[in-house]
Amino acid sequence: MNLDYTTLDMQRRQHPAWRLLAADSAPLVASFLHRVFVVPNVRVMAQSNLAEALEDTLYGLRELLGESKGAKAFPKSAQEYLNDWAANDKGWLRKFYPAGSDEPHFDLTPPTERALAWLGSLSDRSFVGTESRLLTLFGLLKQMSFGAETNPQTRLAELHKQRDAIDAEIARVVDGNMALLDDTALKDRFQQFTGLARELLADFREVEHNFRALDRTVRERIALWDGAKGTLLQEIMGERDAIAESDQGKSFRAFWDFLMSQSRQEEFTELLARVLDLPPVSALAPDVRLKRVHYDWLEAGEYAQRTVAQLSQQLRRFLDDKAWLENRRIMDILRGIEGKALALRDTAPAALRTPDFMQIDEIGAGVDLPLERPLYQPPLQTALTSVALQAGDQDVDANALFSQVRVDKAALAGHIRKSLQTRAQVTLAELLHTRPLEQGLGELVAYLQLASESANSVVDETTQDTVMWQVPDHLQMAETTQAAQIPQTAPSMQTPPPALTEPTLRRATLPRVIFVRS
Repeated sequence: MNLDYTTLDMQRRQHPAWRLLAADSAPLVASFLHRVFVVPNVRVMAQSNLAEALEDTLYGLRELLGESKGAKAFPKSAQEYLNDWAANDKGWLRKFYPAGSDEPHFDLTPPTERALAWLGSLSDRSFVGTESRLLTLFGLLKQMSFGAETNPQTRLAELHKQRDAIDAEIARVVDGNMALLDDTALKDRFQQFTGLARELLADFREVEHNFRALDRTVRERIALWDGAKGTLLQEIMGERDAIAESDQGKSFRAFWDFLMSQSRQEEFTELLARVLDLPPVSALAPDVRLKRVHYDWLEAGEYAQRTVAQLSQQLRRFLDDKAWLENRRIMDILRGIEGKALALRDTAPAALRTPDFMQIDEIGAGVDLPLERPLYQPPLQTALTSVALQAGDQDVDANALFSQVRVDKAALAGHIRKSLQTRAQVTLAELLHTRPLEQGLGELVAYLQLASESANSVVDETTQDTVMWQVPDHLQMAETTQAAQIPQTAPSMQTPPPALTEPTLRRATLPRVIFVRS
Protein backbone atom coordinates (compact mmCIF):
# COMPACT_ATOMS: atom_id res chain seq x y z
CA MET A 1 0.00 0.00 0.00
CA ASN A 2 1.23 3.48 -0.89
CA LEU A 3 1.53 5.53 2.31
CA ASP A 4 0.64 8.92 0.83
CA TYR A 5 -1.54 11.50 2.53
CA THR A 6 -4.75 10.71 0.65
CA THR A 7 -4.54 7.00 1.28
CA LEU A 8 -3.74 7.36 4.96
CA ASP A 9 -6.51 9.92 5.47
CA MET A 10 -9.02 7.54 3.89
CA GLN A 11 -7.73 4.63 6.00
CA ARG A 12 -8.00 6.74 9.17
CA ARG A 13 -11.68 7.40 8.47
CA GLN A 14 -12.71 4.00 7.06
CA HIS A 15 -10.45 1.20 8.31
CA PRO A 16 -11.86 -0.53 11.45
CA ALA A 17 -8.40 -1.14 12.95
CA TRP A 18 -7.47 2.54 12.75
CA ARG A 19 -10.85 3.60 14.16
CA LEU A 20 -10.29 1.20 17.09
CA LEU A 21 -6.88 2.65 17.89
CA ALA A 22 -8.24 6.22 17.68
CA ALA A 23 -11.38 5.57 19.74
CA ASP A 24 -11.74 6.99 23.29
CA SER A 25 -12.75 3.55 24.58
CA ALA A 26 -9.80 1.80 22.86
CA PRO A 27 -8.28 0.55 26.16
CA LEU A 28 -11.58 -1.08 27.15
CA VAL A 29 -12.24 -2.59 23.72
CA ALA A 30 -8.71 -3.87 23.12
CA SER A 31 -8.16 -5.29 26.61
CA PHE A 32 -11.54 -7.00 26.79
CA LEU A 33 -11.48 -8.52 23.30
CA HIS A 34 -7.88 -9.69 23.74
CA ARG A 35 -8.67 -11.35 27.07
CA VAL A 36 -11.90 -12.99 25.89
CA PHE A 37 -11.09 -14.01 22.30
CA VAL A 38 -7.35 -13.98 21.59
CA VAL A 39 -5.81 -15.37 24.78
CA PRO A 40 -8.07 -18.49 25.05
CA ASN A 41 -8.36 -18.69 21.22
CA VAL A 42 -12.17 -18.55 21.25
CA ARG A 43 -13.61 -18.29 17.77
CA VAL A 44 -17.30 -17.68 18.52
CA MET A 45 -19.10 -16.69 21.73
CA ALA A 46 -22.81 -16.41 22.46
CA GLN A 47 -24.26 -13.03 23.26
CA SER A 48 -25.32 -13.96 26.81
CA ASN A 49 -21.85 -15.21 27.77
CA LEU A 50 -20.07 -12.28 26.16
CA ALA A 51 -22.41 -9.72 27.73
CA GLU A 52 -21.94 -11.32 31.13
CA ALA A 53 -18.14 -11.18 30.81
CA LEU A 54 -18.27 -7.55 29.67
CA GLU A 55 -20.61 -6.64 32.52
CA ASP A 56 -18.12 -8.05 35.02
CA THR A 57 -15.32 -6.08 33.34
CA LEU A 58 -17.32 -2.84 33.46
CA TYR A 59 -18.19 -3.41 37.11
CA GLY A 60 -14.51 -3.90 37.96
CA LEU A 61 -13.46 -0.75 36.06
CA ARG A 62 -16.16 1.35 37.71
CA GLU A 63 -15.05 0.13 41.11
CA LEU A 64 -11.45 0.94 40.18
CA LEU A 65 -12.18 4.47 38.89
CA GLY A 66 -14.79 5.32 41.49
CA GLU A 67 -18.57 5.47 41.25
CA SER A 68 -18.92 8.91 39.66
CA LYS A 69 -15.90 8.81 37.38
CA GLY A 70 -16.52 5.22 36.34
CA ALA A 71 -20.16 5.87 35.49
CA LYS A 72 -19.11 8.86 33.42
CA ALA A 73 -16.36 6.95 31.57
CA PHE A 74 -18.55 3.89 30.84
CA PRO A 75 -22.18 5.01 30.83
CA LYS A 76 -23.61 2.27 28.62
CA SER A 77 -24.60 -1.26 29.49
CA ALA A 78 -22.71 -4.31 28.28
CA GLN A 79 -25.36 -5.13 25.66
CA GLU A 80 -25.24 -1.61 24.26
CA TYR A 81 -21.46 -1.73 24.01
CA LEU A 82 -21.56 -5.03 22.12
CA ASN A 83 -24.15 -3.75 19.65
CA ASP A 84 -22.11 -0.56 19.19
CA TRP A 85 -18.88 -2.48 18.55
CA ALA A 86 -20.66 -4.69 15.99
CA ALA A 87 -22.23 -1.75 14.12
CA ASN A 88 -21.20 -1.04 10.55
CA ASP A 89 -19.48 2.21 11.45
CA LYS A 90 -17.22 0.34 13.90
CA GLY A 91 -16.79 -3.19 12.53
CA TRP A 92 -14.80 -4.49 15.52
CA LEU A 93 -17.09 -7.49 16.13
CA ARG A 94 -19.16 -9.64 13.81
CA LYS A 95 -22.70 -10.34 15.02
CA PHE A 96 -24.51 -13.23 13.39
CA TYR A 97 -27.00 -16.04 14.01
CA PRO A 98 -25.48 -19.51 13.55
CA ALA A 99 -27.53 -22.30 12.00
CA GLY A 100 -30.00 -23.85 14.42
CA SER A 101 -29.79 -21.05 17.04
CA ASP A 102 -31.98 -18.03 17.74
CA GLU A 103 -29.38 -16.34 19.95
CA PRO A 104 -26.88 -13.98 18.31
CA HIS A 105 -23.18 -14.83 18.48
CA PHE A 106 -20.09 -12.64 18.22
CA ASP A 107 -16.66 -13.11 16.68
CA LEU A 108 -13.61 -10.94 16.11
CA THR A 109 -13.08 -9.35 12.72
CA PRO A 110 -9.66 -9.57 10.99
CA PRO A 111 -8.97 -5.79 11.32
CA THR A 112 -9.56 -6.00 15.08
CA GLU A 113 -7.16 -8.90 15.45
CA ARG A 114 -4.51 -7.05 13.45
CA ALA A 115 -4.94 -4.00 15.71
CA LEU A 116 -4.54 -6.18 18.81
CA ALA A 117 -1.42 -7.80 17.37
CA TRP A 118 0.09 -4.38 16.66
CA LEU A 119 -0.67 -3.23 20.21
CA GLY A 120 1.03 -6.34 21.53
CA SER A 121 4.15 -5.55 19.52
CA LEU A 122 4.47 -2.13 21.21
CA SER A 123 5.61 -3.58 24.52
CA ASP A 124 9.31 -3.89 25.24
CA ARG A 125 10.75 -7.35 24.73
CA SER A 126 13.24 -8.74 27.19
CA PHE A 127 14.98 -10.61 24.39
CA VAL A 128 15.22 -9.64 20.73
CA GLY A 129 16.58 -12.42 18.57
CA THR A 130 17.84 -11.88 15.05
CA GLU A 131 19.80 -15.04 14.24
CA SER A 132 16.79 -17.30 13.77
CA ARG A 133 15.06 -14.79 11.52
CA LEU A 134 18.18 -14.38 9.41
CA LEU A 135 18.49 -18.15 9.09
CA THR A 136 14.80 -18.34 8.14
CA LEU A 137 15.27 -15.70 5.44
CA PHE A 138 18.37 -17.46 4.16
CA GLY A 139 16.52 -20.79 4.09
CA LEU A 140 13.58 -19.26 2.20
CA LEU A 141 15.91 -17.79 -0.40
CA LYS A 142 17.57 -21.19 -0.90
CA GLN A 143 14.18 -22.91 -1.23
CA MET A 144 12.98 -20.39 -3.81
CA SER A 145 16.21 -20.51 -5.80
CA PHE A 146 16.42 -24.32 -5.73
CA GLY A 147 12.68 -24.79 -6.40
CA ALA A 148 12.76 -22.55 -9.49
CA GLU A 149 15.92 -24.10 -10.99
CA THR A 150 15.26 -25.84 -14.32
CA ASN A 151 18.81 -27.05 -15.08
CA PRO A 152 19.17 -30.71 -13.99
CA GLN A 153 22.93 -30.42 -13.57
CA THR A 154 22.58 -27.49 -11.18
CA ARG A 155 20.01 -29.38 -9.13
CA LEU A 156 22.19 -32.46 -8.98
CA ALA A 157 25.15 -30.38 -7.86
CA GLU A 158 23.10 -28.83 -5.06
CA LEU A 159 21.79 -32.24 -3.97
CA HIS A 160 25.31 -33.67 -3.93
CA LYS A 161 26.42 -30.70 -1.86
CA GLN A 162 23.65 -31.33 0.66
CA ARG A 163 24.49 -35.04 0.77
CA ASP A 164 28.16 -34.27 1.43
CA ALA A 165 27.18 -31.92 4.26
CA ILE A 166 24.95 -34.60 5.80
CA ASP A 167 27.70 -37.22 5.48
CA ALA A 168 30.15 -34.86 7.19
CA GLU A 169 27.65 -34.23 9.99
CA ILE A 170 27.15 -37.98 10.43
CA ALA A 171 30.90 -38.49 10.64
CA ARG A 172 31.23 -35.81 13.32
CA VAL A 173 28.43 -37.37 15.36
CA VAL A 174 30.04 -40.80 15.08
CA ASP A 175 33.28 -39.29 16.40
CA GLY A 176 31.39 -37.79 19.34
CA ASN A 177 31.64 -34.18 18.10
CA MET A 178 28.05 -32.91 18.24
CA ALA A 179 27.31 -29.18 17.81
CA LEU A 180 24.53 -28.13 20.23
CA LEU A 181 22.51 -24.93 20.28
CA ASP A 182 23.22 -22.69 23.23
CA ASP A 183 20.55 -21.12 25.43
CA THR A 184 20.48 -17.90 23.42
CA ALA A 185 19.88 -19.71 20.13
CA LEU A 186 17.10 -21.82 21.69
CA LYS A 187 15.35 -18.73 23.09
CA ASP A 188 15.69 -16.93 19.78
CA ARG A 189 14.10 -19.74 17.77
CA PHE A 190 11.37 -20.38 20.32
CA GLN A 191 10.39 -16.71 20.32
CA GLN A 192 10.09 -16.77 16.55
CA PHE A 193 8.05 -19.99 16.71
CA THR A 194 5.62 -18.40 19.19
CA GLY A 195 5.13 -15.34 17.00
CA LEU A 196 4.50 -17.36 13.85
CA ALA A 197 2.04 -19.63 15.67
CA ARG A 198 -0.03 -16.63 16.78
CA GLU A 199 0.11 -15.07 13.32
CA LEU A 200 -1.27 -18.27 11.80
CA LEU A 201 -4.35 -18.08 14.00
CA ALA A 202 -4.92 -14.49 12.86
CA ASP A 203 -4.49 -15.52 9.22
CA PHE A 204 -7.22 -18.13 9.60
CA ARG A 205 -9.68 -15.42 10.59
CA GLU A 206 -8.82 -13.43 7.48
CA VAL A 207 -9.24 -16.47 5.21
CA GLU A 208 -12.59 -17.21 6.85
CA HIS A 209 -13.59 -13.57 6.40
CA ASN A 210 -12.88 -13.75 2.66
CA PHE A 211 -15.00 -16.87 2.22
CA ARG A 212 -17.74 -15.32 4.34
CA ALA A 213 -17.74 -12.21 2.15
CA LEU A 214 -18.20 -14.45 -0.89
CA ASP A 215 -21.07 -16.25 0.86
CA ARG A 216 -22.74 -12.94 1.69
CA THR A 217 -22.39 -11.78 -1.92
CA VAL A 218 -23.96 -15.02 -3.13
CA ARG A 219 -26.92 -14.61 -0.80
CA GLU A 220 -27.49 -11.04 -1.98
CA ARG A 221 -27.40 -12.08 -5.62
CA ILE A 222 -29.74 -14.98 -5.04
CA ALA A 223 -32.23 -12.76 -3.20
CA LEU A 224 -32.34 -10.25 -6.08
CA TRP A 225 -31.88 -12.61 -9.04
CA ASP A 226 -34.77 -13.19 -11.44
CA GLY A 227 -32.94 -14.45 -14.53
CA ALA A 228 -31.73 -17.85 -15.66
CA LYS A 229 -30.10 -20.15 -13.14
CA GLY A 230 -27.20 -21.05 -15.38
CA THR A 231 -25.98 -17.47 -15.68
CA LEU A 232 -26.03 -16.94 -11.92
CA LEU A 233 -24.30 -20.24 -11.19
CA GLN A 234 -21.60 -19.46 -13.75
CA GLU A 235 -20.85 -16.10 -12.09
CA ILE A 236 -20.87 -17.54 -8.56
CA MET A 237 -18.74 -20.58 -9.35
CA GLY A 238 -16.33 -18.34 -11.26
CA GLU A 239 -15.77 -16.23 -8.15
CA ARG A 240 -15.53 -19.36 -5.97
CA ASP A 241 -12.89 -20.85 -8.29
CA ALA A 242 -11.05 -17.51 -8.39
CA ILE A 243 -10.68 -17.55 -4.59
CA ALA A 244 -9.74 -21.25 -4.48
CA GLU A 245 -7.14 -20.82 -7.24
CA SER A 246 -5.68 -17.60 -5.84
CA ASP A 247 -2.34 -17.57 -4.02
CA GLN A 248 -4.13 -17.35 -0.68
CA GLY A 249 -6.48 -20.21 -1.51
CA LYS A 250 -3.70 -22.49 -2.76
CA SER A 251 -1.56 -21.74 0.29
CA PHE A 252 -4.48 -22.45 2.64
CA ARG A 253 -5.29 -25.73 0.88
CA ALA A 254 -1.66 -26.89 1.03
CA PHE A 255 -1.43 -25.93 4.71
CA TRP A 256 -4.70 -27.72 5.48
CA ASP A 257 -3.62 -30.91 3.70
CA PHE A 258 -0.32 -30.86 5.58
CA LEU A 259 -2.04 -30.29 8.91
CA MET A 260 -4.66 -33.02 8.38
CA SER A 261 -1.99 -35.72 8.12
CA GLN A 262 -2.09 -37.93 11.21
CA SER A 263 1.63 -38.64 11.05
CA ARG A 264 2.41 -34.92 10.83
CA GLN A 265 0.23 -34.19 13.86
CA GLU A 266 1.94 -36.87 15.93
CA GLU A 267 5.38 -35.68 14.85
CA PHE A 268 4.50 -32.05 15.66
CA THR A 269 3.14 -33.02 19.11
CA GLU A 270 6.29 -34.98 19.93
CA LEU A 271 8.63 -32.23 18.79
CA LEU A 272 6.68 -29.52 20.63
CA ALA A 273 6.71 -31.50 23.88
CA ARG A 274 10.47 -32.04 23.64
CA VAL A 275 11.12 -28.36 22.96
CA LEU A 276 8.91 -27.16 25.83
CA ASP A 277 10.81 -29.44 28.22
CA LEU A 278 14.16 -27.82 27.40
CA PRO A 279 15.45 -25.76 30.39
CA PRO A 280 16.09 -22.52 28.39
CA VAL A 281 12.58 -22.66 26.92
CA SER A 282 10.98 -23.47 30.29
CA ALA A 283 12.73 -20.43 31.78
CA LEU A 284 10.78 -18.19 29.37
CA ALA A 285 7.47 -19.35 30.99
CA PRO A 286 5.66 -20.01 27.70
CA ASP A 287 1.90 -19.89 27.43
CA VAL A 288 0.28 -23.15 28.51
CA ARG A 289 -1.97 -23.07 25.44
CA LEU A 290 1.11 -23.33 23.24
CA LYS A 291 1.14 -27.08 23.89
CA ARG A 292 -2.03 -27.48 21.83
CA VAL A 293 -1.48 -24.74 19.27
CA HIS A 294 -1.76 -27.18 16.37
CA TYR A 295 -5.20 -28.24 17.61
CA ASP A 296 -6.15 -24.55 17.68
CA TRP A 297 -5.05 -24.38 14.05
CA LEU A 298 -7.32 -27.32 13.24
CA GLU A 299 -10.26 -25.70 15.01
CA ALA A 300 -9.67 -22.40 13.23
CA GLY A 301 -9.36 -24.16 9.87
CA GLU A 302 -12.62 -26.02 10.44
CA TYR A 303 -14.48 -22.69 10.67
CA ALA A 304 -13.14 -21.73 7.24
CA GLN A 305 -14.18 -25.12 5.85
CA ARG A 306 -17.65 -24.73 7.35
CA THR A 307 -18.01 -21.38 5.64
CA VAL A 308 -17.24 -23.04 2.30
CA ALA A 309 -19.79 -25.76 3.13
CA GLN A 310 -22.41 -23.10 3.88
CA LEU A 311 -21.73 -21.55 0.48
CA SER A 312 -22.35 -24.91 -1.24
CA GLN A 313 -25.47 -25.44 0.87
CA GLN A 314 -26.77 -22.02 -0.11
CA LEU A 315 -26.30 -22.84 -3.80
CA ARG A 316 -28.10 -26.17 -3.35
CA ARG A 317 -31.01 -24.45 -1.57
CA PHE A 318 -31.21 -21.91 -4.37
CA LEU A 319 -31.46 -24.65 -7.01
CA ASP A 320 -34.06 -26.58 -5.00
CA ASP A 321 -36.17 -23.45 -4.41
CA LYS A 322 -36.01 -22.46 -8.06
CA ALA A 323 -37.01 -25.95 -9.19
CA TRP A 324 -39.89 -26.03 -6.70
CA LEU A 325 -41.12 -22.60 -7.79
CA GLU A 326 -40.92 -23.56 -11.47
CA ASN A 327 -42.83 -26.82 -10.88
CA ARG A 328 -45.44 -24.96 -8.87
CA ARG A 329 -45.81 -22.38 -11.64
CA ILE A 330 -46.31 -25.14 -14.23
CA MET A 331 -48.93 -26.86 -12.08
CA ASP A 332 -50.77 -23.54 -11.56
CA ILE A 333 -50.89 -22.99 -15.32
CA LEU A 334 -52.17 -26.51 -15.96
CA ARG A 335 -54.85 -26.22 -13.29
CA GLY A 336 -55.92 -22.87 -14.71
CA ILE A 337 -56.31 -24.41 -18.18
CA GLU A 338 -58.32 -27.31 -16.74
CA GLY A 339 -60.58 -24.96 -14.76
CA LYS A 340 -61.30 -22.74 -17.76
CA ALA A 341 -61.99 -25.77 -19.98
CA LEU A 342 -64.48 -27.19 -17.45
CA ALA A 343 -66.16 -23.80 -17.16
CA LEU A 344 -66.63 -23.57 -20.95
CA ARG A 345 -67.85 -27.13 -21.33
CA ASP A 346 -71.41 -26.43 -20.18
CA THR A 347 -71.71 -22.66 -20.50
CA ALA A 348 -69.87 -21.75 -23.67
CA PRO A 349 -70.35 -18.18 -24.92
CA ALA A 350 -72.72 -17.64 -27.87
CA ALA A 351 -69.85 -16.50 -30.07
CA LEU A 352 -68.13 -19.83 -29.51
CA ARG A 353 -71.18 -22.08 -30.17
CA THR A 354 -69.99 -22.86 -33.69
CA PRO A 355 -68.45 -25.93 -35.23
CA ASP A 356 -65.07 -24.20 -35.09
CA PHE A 357 -64.47 -23.75 -31.38
CA MET A 358 -60.97 -22.36 -31.83
CA GLN A 359 -58.84 -21.35 -34.82
CA ILE A 360 -55.07 -21.29 -34.89
CA ASP A 361 -53.21 -19.68 -37.79
CA GLU A 362 -50.42 -21.62 -39.41
CA ILE A 363 -46.93 -20.45 -38.68
CA GLY A 364 -45.99 -20.44 -42.38
CA ALA A 365 -47.48 -20.70 -45.87
CA GLY A 366 -47.22 -24.06 -47.59
CA VAL A 367 -46.27 -23.78 -51.30
CA ASP A 368 -46.62 -26.89 -53.52
CA LEU A 369 -45.67 -26.55 -57.22
CA PRO A 370 -47.22 -29.09 -59.60
CA LEU A 371 -44.01 -29.60 -61.57
CA GLU A 372 -42.12 -30.56 -58.40
CA ARG A 373 -44.09 -33.79 -58.09
CA PRO A 374 -42.24 -36.88 -59.42
CA LEU A 375 -43.74 -38.72 -62.40
CA TYR A 376 -45.36 -42.10 -61.93
CA GLN A 377 -43.06 -45.05 -62.44
CA PRO A 378 -44.46 -48.58 -62.64
CA PRO A 379 -42.79 -51.04 -60.25
CA LEU A 380 -40.24 -53.43 -61.67
CA GLN A 381 -41.21 -57.09 -61.69
CA THR A 382 -38.54 -59.77 -61.40
CA ALA A 383 -38.87 -62.55 -63.96
CA LEU A 384 -38.04 -65.99 -62.57
CA THR A 385 -36.69 -68.66 -64.92
CA SER A 386 -37.57 -72.24 -64.02
CA VAL A 387 -34.64 -74.65 -64.37
CA ALA A 388 -35.09 -78.38 -64.12
CA LEU A 389 -32.84 -80.08 -61.59
CA GLN A 390 -30.54 -82.78 -62.97
CA ALA A 391 -28.94 -85.69 -61.20
CA GLY A 392 -25.25 -85.25 -60.30
CA ASP A 393 -22.24 -87.47 -60.76
CA GLN A 394 -22.44 -90.41 -58.40
CA ASP A 395 -18.73 -91.33 -58.66
CA VAL A 396 -17.48 -88.29 -56.60
CA ASP A 397 -15.70 -89.24 -53.37
CA ALA A 398 -17.60 -87.69 -50.40
CA ASN A 399 -14.83 -88.27 -47.82
CA ALA A 400 -13.65 -84.66 -48.21
CA LEU A 401 -16.96 -83.49 -46.72
CA PHE A 402 -16.29 -85.44 -43.52
CA SER A 403 -12.58 -84.67 -43.13
CA GLN A 404 -12.84 -80.91 -42.50
CA VAL A 405 -10.54 -79.48 -39.84
CA ARG A 406 -11.60 -76.60 -37.59
CA VAL A 407 -8.78 -74.57 -36.01
CA ASP A 408 -9.47 -72.74 -32.74
CA LYS A 409 -7.87 -69.33 -33.38
CA ALA A 410 -8.76 -68.12 -29.87
CA ALA A 411 -6.68 -70.89 -28.31
CA LEU A 412 -3.74 -70.03 -30.60
CA ALA A 413 -4.00 -66.32 -29.66
CA GLY A 414 -4.07 -67.28 -25.97
CA HIS A 415 -0.89 -69.35 -26.45
CA ILE A 416 0.81 -66.30 -28.00
CA ARG A 417 -0.24 -64.01 -25.13
CA LYS A 418 0.89 -66.54 -22.51
CA SER A 419 4.30 -66.84 -24.17
CA LEU A 420 4.69 -63.04 -24.26
CA GLN A 421 4.03 -62.71 -20.53
CA THR A 422 7.59 -63.71 -19.71
CA ARG A 423 9.33 -62.52 -22.88
CA ALA A 424 9.35 -59.29 -24.89
CA GLN A 425 9.09 -61.14 -28.25
CA VAL A 426 8.78 -64.67 -29.53
CA THR A 427 9.08 -66.21 -33.00
CA LEU A 428 6.59 -68.55 -34.63
CA ALA A 429 9.16 -71.34 -34.66
CA GLU A 430 9.59 -71.02 -30.89
CA LEU A 431 5.84 -71.15 -30.41
CA LEU A 432 5.60 -74.32 -32.44
CA HIS A 433 8.52 -75.82 -30.52
CA THR A 434 6.75 -75.36 -27.16
CA ARG A 435 3.39 -76.39 -28.60
CA PRO A 436 3.68 -78.51 -31.79
CA LEU A 437 1.05 -78.35 -34.46
CA GLU A 438 -1.81 -80.76 -33.85
CA GLN A 439 -4.00 -79.95 -36.84
CA GLY A 440 -1.39 -79.70 -39.53
CA LEU A 441 -1.19 -77.04 -42.19
CA GLY A 442 -4.52 -75.48 -41.23
CA GLU A 443 -3.18 -74.58 -37.78
CA LEU A 444 0.00 -73.10 -39.32
CA VAL A 445 -2.09 -70.95 -41.67
CA ALA A 446 -4.13 -69.79 -38.68
CA TYR A 447 -0.93 -68.61 -36.95
CA LEU A 448 0.02 -66.68 -40.11
CA GLN A 449 -3.43 -65.11 -40.25
CA LEU A 450 -3.12 -63.96 -36.62
CA ALA A 451 0.27 -62.42 -37.44
CA SER A 452 -1.15 -60.53 -40.44
CA GLU A 453 -4.08 -59.15 -38.40
CA SER A 454 -2.01 -58.11 -35.36
CA ALA A 455 -0.24 -54.74 -35.18
CA ASN A 456 2.31 -56.22 -32.78
CA SER A 457 3.89 -58.67 -35.21
CA VAL A 458 6.88 -58.37 -37.55
CA VAL A 459 7.98 -60.48 -40.52
CA ASP A 460 11.74 -60.74 -41.14
CA GLU A 461 12.15 -61.53 -44.85
CA THR A 462 15.93 -61.96 -44.53
CA THR A 463 15.74 -64.92 -42.16
CA GLN A 464 14.10 -68.26 -42.94
CA ASP A 465 12.64 -70.63 -40.37
CA THR A 466 11.83 -74.28 -40.93
CA VAL A 467 8.97 -75.86 -39.00
CA MET A 468 8.05 -79.55 -38.94
CA TRP A 469 4.98 -81.45 -37.83
CA GLN A 470 3.49 -84.92 -38.10
CA VAL A 471 0.15 -85.42 -39.79
CA PRO A 472 -1.96 -88.47 -38.86
CA ASP A 473 -3.52 -90.54 -41.60
CA HIS A 474 -7.03 -89.15 -41.09
CA LEU A 475 -5.81 -85.53 -41.71
CA GLN A 476 -3.80 -86.16 -44.87
CA MET A 477 -6.78 -85.77 -47.17
CA ALA A 478 -7.86 -82.45 -45.65
CA GLU A 479 -4.32 -81.08 -45.65
CA THR A 480 -3.84 -82.05 -49.26
CA THR A 481 -6.98 -80.10 -50.14
CA GLN A 482 -5.77 -77.06 -48.18
CA ALA A 483 -2.31 -77.19 -49.79
CA ALA A 484 -3.91 -77.11 -53.20
CA GLN A 485 -5.71 -73.87 -52.27
CA ILE A 486 -2.66 -72.01 -50.76
CA PRO A 487 -1.30 -69.18 -52.96
CA GLN A 488 2.19 -69.20 -54.30
CA THR A 489 3.41 -66.78 -51.60
CA ALA A 490 2.63 -69.26 -48.80
CA PRO A 491 5.39 -71.34 -47.16
CA SER A 492 6.96 -73.93 -49.44
CA MET A 493 6.33 -77.50 -48.35
CA GLN A 494 8.46 -80.55 -48.84
CA THR A 495 6.64 -83.85 -48.44
CA PRO A 496 8.55 -87.12 -48.41
CA PRO A 497 6.69 -90.03 -49.90
CA PRO A 498 5.46 -91.84 -46.78
CA ALA A 499 2.86 -94.56 -46.63
CA LEU A 500 -0.71 -93.48 -45.88
CA THR A 501 -0.97 -95.90 -43.02
CA GLU A 502 1.72 -94.14 -40.93
CA PRO A 503 1.99 -90.53 -39.65
CA THR A 504 3.41 -88.27 -42.33
CA LEU A 505 6.24 -85.82 -41.55
CA ARG A 506 5.70 -82.36 -43.04
CA ARG A 507 8.23 -79.56 -43.32
CA ALA A 508 7.59 -75.88 -44.22
CA THR A 509 10.13 -73.10 -44.83
CA LEU A 510 8.84 -69.57 -44.33
CA PRO A 511 10.18 -66.08 -43.40
CA ARG A 512 10.66 -65.54 -39.68
CA VAL A 513 7.45 -64.32 -38.00
CA ILE A 514 8.00 -62.47 -34.71
CA PHE A 515 5.24 -61.64 -32.20
CA VAL A 516 6.04 -58.61 -29.99
CA ARG A 517 4.52 -57.77 -26.61
CA SER A 518 2.45 -54.58 -26.73
